[in-house]
Amino acid sequence: MPPFVSIIVPCYNEETTIRHLLNAVLAQTYPRAQMELIVSDGLSTDRTREVIAAFQKEHTDLSVRVLDNSARTIPSGLNQAIRESRGEIIVRLDAHSMPIPEYVERCVAAHESGKGDNVGGVWNIRAGADTWIAESISFAAAHPLGVGDAMYRLDAKAGAVDTVPFGSFRRSLIEKIGAFDETLLSNEDYEFNTRVRESGGKVWLDPSISTVYFSRSTLGKLAAQYWRYGFWKLKMLKRYPHSLRWRQALPPVFVLSLFILIVLSLFSGSARYILAAQLILYFSVLGLAGLKLALEKRKGFLFPGLPLAVTTMHIAWGSGFLWSLITSPFAIQKNG
Repeated sequence: MPPFVSIIVPCYNEETTIRHLLNAVLAQTYPRAQMELIVSDGLSTDRTREVIAAFQKEHTDLSVRVLDNSARTIPSGLNQAIRESRGEIIVRLDAHSMPIPEYVERCVAAHESGKGDNVGGVWNIRAGADTWIAESISFAAAHPLGVGDAMYRLDAKAGAVDTVPFGSFRRSLIEKIGAFDETLLSNEDYEFNTRVRESGGKVWLDPSISTVYFSRSTLGKLAAQYWRYGFWKLKMLKRYPHSLRWRQALPPVFVLSLFILIVLSLFSGSARYILAAQLILYFSVLGLAGLKLALEKRKGFLFPGLPLAVTTMHIAWGSGFLWSLITSPFAIQKNG
């Protein structure tokens, strides 16, 4: 018998995408009798529960359970689902995702061949809505200017990496290194993968394991997402400072330099020239990238859309990181 697999999904207000995930799980090539789906829902206020309930009635041959995640955070939802699961192998997915039919089968095969302790694949990012800005965001979320060298969002080769999206692992890994850190409200996957590597384990990226991921649909939602990423990244780096990568350091440095130059430009002509030069260089690079992509994809809206989305990602991520840095001493003093 193949190993029993538990698919765990943290979820909150995902009525527009949850059905895509449910249908994708149903379409898995892995034996349905050896698979369960556990959705840890953060008390959704939209129709998410109704969509799941309708699916359960239609497909009684697939084990689907919904748990109340009263803490309403991603790591608490993941840990709750792990505790309630019974699989030898745990596959983490997201309510914004749509895995290929062979996803679970290939994850299990990678584990049985000893490829890695946490195995994941690549994202094929799609727009979260049928608008020009949503499509621009989807391209930015997979562009080197937006994500640096994050290989799971770019053309990748199989091999050991720092982190993978979602991931799959044996239950014994949790027993060895512990569950997801519930004090981190974001970056919990990167922190988990850091512990995997520091314990002597391997994080393995397999490009044949892929999933569609629906990106944020508006600049406001994108900004909130990346501000959260930046804010909680500092919390994680305080524990593992050596895990900092250049792509993570650039946004806060850029935002800090802008702030300093804007303040200095109130008093210094030289600062105004430097600020102008920096902004011209920055938007020239983004503009050329947007123009190139617009011509390649024959989508004119990418000329302004890509720069808008990438700028939002950089400013939000960098600001969240710096705000976390500024407020951390106050939090320490308060807790002390």
